[in-house]
Amino acid sequence: MNIFQQLIQQAIARGVSVETIVLLLLLPLVVSIVAAARHFIGFRGFGILIPAAISVVLAATGIINGILVFLTILIVATFARIVLRKLKLQYLPRMAVVLWFVSLGVLLMIFFFSTTISIFPILILILLAENFIEVQIERSFREAVQLTFETLIIALIGWLVLSFKTLQQFALTRPEIIILIPLIFNIVLGWFTGLRLLEYWRFRRLLRK
Repeated sequence: MNIFQQLIQQAIARGVSVETIVLLLLLPLVVSIVAAARHFIGFRGFGILIPAAISVVLAATGIINGILVFLTILIVATFARIVLRKLKLQYLPRMAVVLWFVSLGVLLMIFFFSTTISIFPILILILLAENFIEVQIERSFREAVQLTFETLIIALIGWLVLSFKTLQQFALTRPEIIILIPLIFNIVLGWFTGLRLLEYWRFRRLLRK
């Protein structure tokens, strides 16, 4: 008997939703994709957790609502930073005011577009605003936009994985495989020490010499 299938059946019998179980089974796979996108391909983005979290948000809210909230948060956060620049506040109070602006912006967006989204996906997306502003402060607006764009690309790939119905069914019927694949994949990926794929393009002139 498959012990993982027994655990899933017991969890469902105790009231845990199938969607939650599928999400927990596929989340390590999504995180592995994020790791590969950064370590092997060469995408940067905001760490590993944020792209994976955005993938979960897009799967929970729908692609249109998720991206709409995502763009609203980034636009409002940038506007708030420009407005607060003249006040010369210290970092923590400034970020608190930025999140105040972001909360109001999301509230207005939900009101005008009649969007129904639970609070938890919104909180996950708001976390990105702090990273976005930090990069603007420490580097530049252009760098922040580029990192955000790459984060969104990785998150969309993760969303496709989480939304793949066949993979969801496979995760429920063969959970042991879905659990072991990310472990083996990341061990093999961790042995890779060469240039990332995007670095071959970036340093193509040097490599030709």
